[in-house]
Amino acid sequence: MTTRPAGSVSIQTADFDLSAEVAALRREDRRVGAVCAFVGTVRDRNDGDDVASLELEHYPGMTEKSIAAMVEAAFGRFELFGVRVIHRVGLLQPLDQIVLVAVTSAHRGQSFEACEFLMDYLKTQAPFWKKEVTPAGARWVDARVSDDAALARWGIAPAHGDM
Repeated sequence: MTTRPAGSVSIQTADFDLSAEVAALRREDRRVGAVCAFVGTVRDRNDGDDVASLELEHYPGMTEKSIAAMVEAAFGRFELFGVRVIHRVGLLQPLDQIVLVAVTSAHRGQSFEACEFLMDYLKTQAPFWKKEVTPAGARWVDARVSDDAALARWGIAPAHGDM
């Protein structure tokens, strides 16, 4: 009997507990031989400027659906048992956790690749809008060319059509 891979996506204002999320992802799944997790945090500098805070906005429903499609794409590319994606929204401060991508598989290679694939996808395709507060005032954060290049290595063109 084949077990359907488990994937879950949460968009939330609340912080998350890495240990609890990883434990829940691998709970009672004896097939798991590898867990890979990435946690992104808010930096205090960007483009050479101090950053006092970062505010993230999204369209509820649309954002979850978009990320769920990314998770399905990962299941199609890699031999995974489970995926957990949490992305925070609202007002965040430097050092705050902003994103978690965790995956389980039988072997480390699949876990590492899937985690990187999902982060590259999230950075360029997920419908979030980021506004930084700097000493010069608030500014919207644009997509980076390097993020588009990272996504392109997976054979995926950026949604905004820059490449």
